[in-house]
Amino acid sequence: MSIFERGIAKYKEGKFEEALEVFQQLTQENPSKTEYLHYRARVQSRMGRLDKALEDFDLLIKGHPYETDYISDRAVVLHLMKRNEEALSELDRAQSLDPNNPYRYSSRAYLKDRLGDLHGAIADYEKAIELDPEDAVAYNNKGLVEEKLGYLAKSTKSFSKADHLTGYQPHRPGEHHAPGIPNAGDEAAIDAEKKDTGFLHFWSVLSQIISDGKTRKEFFRFIKNKITGS
Repeated sequence: MSIFERGIAKYKEGKFEEALEVFQQLTQENPSKTEYLHYRARVQSRMGRLDKALEDFDLLIKGHPYETDYISDRAVVLHLMKRNEEALSELDRAQSLDPNNPYRYSSRAYLKDRLGDLHGAIADYEKAIELDPEDAVAYNNKGLVEEKLGYLAKSTKSFSKADHLTGYQPHRPGEHHAPGIPNAGDEAAIDAEKKDTGFLHFWSVLSQIISDGKTRKEFFRFIKNKITGS
C-alpha cells in the first residue's frame, strides 16, 4: 500500500489526524500534485479546520478554475462557515459548468432544503431525477421536502419510488426509510443528521453515488441491510 493509499484509508476510517499527517507530508513533498491538496482540504473540512480547508480549496481553484468538484467541495466549506450566499453561488457555478451531471442538482437541492428554499429544492431534485431516473436518493430526499410542504400524496409517491429502486419493502403501510438515506454510508455518521459534519459526510457520499454505479449499488445494499437487520 502506497503512502497515498494509506492516507485515503485513514480518511475513510475516520482517523482524520493520522490522515492529515499523511497528506501534509505528501503535499509538502509534491506541492504541484492537486490530488494530495484536495484530500488535505477534505480532511481539514472533516476536522472542522474550515479556514485551512478554504485556503486549500482556494489554491485548487486558482489553478483549476473550472474544476467543478473543487468548486462544489468549496461550497460545502462555505456553508459550514455560515457563508450561505457564497456557497449557493458556488453551486450555481458548478451546475452552470456541468449542466448534465445530476449530482450538481442534487447537491444544490440539499443545500436549498437546508436554507428553506423548499420549492427550489424540489425543482433541483426533479432535474436530477430527469438526468438519472435510477437516483433513489434524489427520490427519497424529494419526498422529504414534499412532506415538509404538506404534499403528502406526492411524498408517498417519491418514497415508494425510492423503495422500489433500493429493493426495500416497508413492514407497514406508509412506512418508509427516508431519514436513513442521507448519512447511511458511514456507521459513525448515522446519528449525525443534525450536525454539520453529517451534512459534510452526506455530500461526500452523494458525490460517489451519483458518479459511480458500483458505489450506488453498494450504498443501496447497505441501506437495505440496515433496515432489515440482515
